[in-house]
Amino acid sequence: MFCQECGKKPATLHFTKIINGEKTEFHICESCAREKGEGIPGAPNSFSIHSLLSGLLDFEQLGGSGIAGMKEPALRCEECGLTYTQFSKIGRFGCSSCYQAFEAKLDPLLKRVHSSTVHSGKIPKRSGGQIQCKREIEQLRRNLQEKIDQEEFESAAQLRDRIRELERKIADL
Repeated sequence: MFCQECGKKPATLHFTKIINGEKTEFHICESCAREKGEGIPGAPNSFSIHSLLSGLLDFEQLGGSGIAGMKEPALRCEECGLTYTQFSKIGRFGCSSCYQAFEAKLDPLLKRVHSSTVHSGKIPKRSGGQIQCKREIEQLRRNLQEKIDQEEFESAAQLRDRIRELERKIADL
């Protein structure tokens, strides 16, 4: 495929832009991309997912919850030595222990980005029946405990029966 701009060189960059719900695809060569001002992966001014994450982290720091004039102690991962400030600049963790080291700062960030801090994942259609039943049983058990605490024993009995029904269903699968 040749460049849509010059028509001479092979297209090495393929963009899909979605603006106001309108999807546009571009197939251009590197030199035409520079002329148009498009970001080239790996170039100094290019956009990456790391810069997006860095931007979100900087946003959090601007709206920080510290007391004016007081500096918070620098968060640091004990395993690799990465500081939270370094993480916010590069957008990557140094090791798996960074998740625990920066947990207090990550939860609000993840909640803002994903609307939740709990990952539920997708369930495969073929083998998902048992997983869905187990999740429903967990939820019903929490509800059952609430009903018992509130001394709503009739509702609790209905929940208990539903849990037993689902447990039998899982045994049959």
